Amino acid sequence: MPKSDIHPEWYPEAKVYCNGEVVMTVGCTKPELHVDVWSGNHPFYTGTQKIIDTEGRVERFLRKYGMTDTRTQGDQGQAEK
Repeated sequence: MPKSDIHPEWYPEAKVYCNGEVVMTVGCTKPELHVDVWSGNHPFYTGTQKIIDTEGRVERFLRKYGMTDTRTQGDQGQAEK
């Protein structure tokens, strides 16, 4: 049996607000939640995410983990000699 008066109040229909509008209801210990980002406006989930490659970081990652051909045209010339 749980002890009485030690657990927070449970709100089974707590409303989640993003930019002033209700986006979903969840169970929570607070009656309202105000969030800046949720799956409906996050770039990853909406498909608007863009990979910004600064200083060749993506290519370096792909080379490091073998996800791309590591030989470049300069390397091919050296390998033929």
